[in-house]
Amino acid sequence: MIEIELDGQKVEVAEGSMVMHAAEKAGTYIPHFCYHKKLSIAANCRMCLVDVEKAPKPMPACATPVTQGMIVRTKSDKAIKAQQSVMEFLLINHPLDCPICDQGGECQLQDLAVGYGASASRYEEEKRVVFHKDVGPLVSMEEMSRCIHCTRCVRFGQEVAGAMELGMSHRGEHSEIETFVGSTVDSELSGNMIDLCPVGALTSKPFRYSARTWELSRRKSVSPHDSAGANLIVQVKNGKVMRVVPLENEEVNECWIADRDRFSYEALNGDERLQRPMLKQGGEWHEVDWQTALEYVANGLKLAKAQHGAQRIGALVSPHSTLEELYLAGALVRGLGSENIDHRLRHAEFEAPEGVDQSAPAVQWLGTSIASLSQLQRVLVVGANLRKDHPLFALRIRQAVRRGGAVSALTSPALLATPDAWAMPLANRLLVESSGWAQALADIAAAVAAEKGVAAPAAGQATEAARSIAQSLLGGERKAVLLGNAAAHHGRAASLLALANWIAAQTGASVGYLTEAANTVGAQWVNALPGAGGLDASQMLSGGLKAALLLANEPVFDSAAGQGAAQALAQADMVVTLSPFKANLEFSDVLLPIAPFTETSGSFVNAEGRLQSFHAVVKPQGETRPAWKVLRVLANLLGLEGFAFESSQEVLAAATGAPEGALAQVPAELLSNATRAAVDLRSANLAEPVTAAIYELDGIVRRAPSLQLTADARLAREGAAA
Repeated sequence: MIEIELDGQKVEVAEGSMVMHAAEKAGTYIPHFCYHKKLSIAANCRMCLVDVEKAPKPMPACATPVTQGMIVRTKSDKAIKAQQSVMEFLLINHPLDCPICDQGGECQLQDLAVGYGASASRYEEEKRVVFHKDVGPLVSMEEMSRCIHCTRCVRFGQEVAGAMELGMSHRGEHSEIETFVGSTVDSELSGNMIDLCPVGALTSKPFRYSARTWELSRRKSVSPHDSAGANLIVQVKNGKVMRVVPLENEEVNECWIADRDRFSYEALNGDERLQRPMLKQGGEWHEVDWQTALEYVANGLKLAKAQHGAQRIGALVSPHSTLEELYLAGALVRGLGSENIDHRLRHAEFEAPEGVDQSAPAVQWLGTSIASLSQLQRVLVVGANLRKDHPLFALRIRQAVRRGGAVSALTSPALLATPDAWAMPLANRLLVESSGWAQALADIAAAVAAEKGVAAPAAGQATEAARSIAQSLLGGERKAVLLGNAAAHHGRAASLLALANWIAAQTGASVGYLTEAANTVGAQWVNALPGAGGLDASQMLSGGLKAALLLANEPVFDSAAGQGAAQALAQADMVVTLSPFKANLEFSDVLLPIAPFTETSGSFVNAEGRLQSFHAVVKPQGETRPAWKVLRVLANLLGLEGFAFESSQEVLAAATGAPEGALAQVPAELLSNATRAAVDLRSANLAEPVTAAIYELDGIVRRAPSLQLTADARLAREGAAA
């Protein structure tokens, strides 16, 4: 540690730290624009000039290493005059358009100009003009004359997103931040550039000119999309969601969010929102009141049970639903005498996990903490489109690679189309069609076995590629074998897990699933799974039901059955869809409008097993109601016991067994990635695993207009059409 004196205060910091780091530790603010704690040091803006004793001129705090005994003054006349001169320089060409700038009210330049800017400019020459650029549907570069060339956006692309989509061309007053050869900004993390921009040069295109920042209320929430569980700040005006930005949580999402977390809110205010309950009568949809709709559903369920038995009633539930909703859906179905409930809509294999007691099954999860992904030295990713399926996990693993980690990929050519498709260097790439993944893992296991002199778990050949991956995993200390969405949905999922477990055990790695949805882990915890004799999702979507409850999902898009699900469900006597949107119109008999995550309280459990609860940020639209309330009232109408809940907190307490108000977590003894399945290497008749494209993951992102205009969405549509 090195001790310096900062404004008369002694501060100890690690060797190699900069003066800015010492100031942060001491709680001293030094004005800056280009410096950001998550990016490399550029020293572009010079706003952080400070007075260092014995230095001939002011020095940039962000780029001046500390030395033993250094004396720094941040508020001396020398430092203040230097900072004021830099501010004057930055404002020479800056347009005077604060009244119409979207950044107004949260602009770093605006804030610092108050303290360090002059009341008038000495310059009378015309200001420079930089022409706008169209870089896609999410990020607006309409006012690039505001740019102060801090290069935060450039460094973010290179260092965090993994793709340099923006760069600075030319020199001096001709400098511009731009894409090259007219390309667009297509990163799945591009919206973070908006947050990073200290002026109004990069702004949100969907939010543009819709509200001023001081008009917005800020409320905390959690992303309902992928399994990272990104923490959000939802900004609201007049009871309407206007913008979503990240809430910093170093253990989960740091200070970043994916574009689908940021821009999916558009769907919440769209025309497809379901505002009132609807019944289909004579092939026509009619709006009805809640009492009528719920009595119709209750009577239909009673009739189905009387005519066909409880075993022909089932619920298909979304892993994007809250823990409370999933628990009550399971309790309702089981209260009717059925064990038909499943959240594994895209799975192809339904091998039971290790847990012998089906009332408390083992919960398959990430196998390590999210934060630890940044520190891994060796990683094997199996069956994933890592960058698009899990943008924030890919970001963490990208950090590990920058620190010297080695990533190996076993996946299909379609999921890793080009060497840079994951926007990170890969030490090893083993591209095999999905039907051959089990054999490829067996080959890697054979190579590990040969290196360690032990028996292999299955017949395999230690090919050159397999040996390279095995040797990589046998090196280093912090390691992980991670199974992606396609591996989880694979027809030999249990075999893949068994082989991954063996490889991990022999190499000292953790093993885990990246997990698909916001509440995949939570759905397992509250047992949203078929019990003894119950039908799994595949069986229910093959015509096994006479009465079906669909909780927040659209089986045509959200299940492995695809269009076949519509045909199967059309044969049922009654299909009830609980959704925030007008969904499943083709085969449903009842539509019940339930609240999306912004209009209800609830909890999600992310991939690492972290339970995160949230409150509603706006009132439900129209006659929309929280799904947990709908399920509770429906159970009351059916005469079921154990549904006397007055709040979602009471439901959470019942679901988790934790006292109301206590911090609930998945019990450590349930977190397991064990499997009792024997390894099956047969590849015949294996269908391609069904996975969702980045902007097809759930009903909210599918209905977000700006996300559907992106290059990723367009490629997904073209692929589906082909």
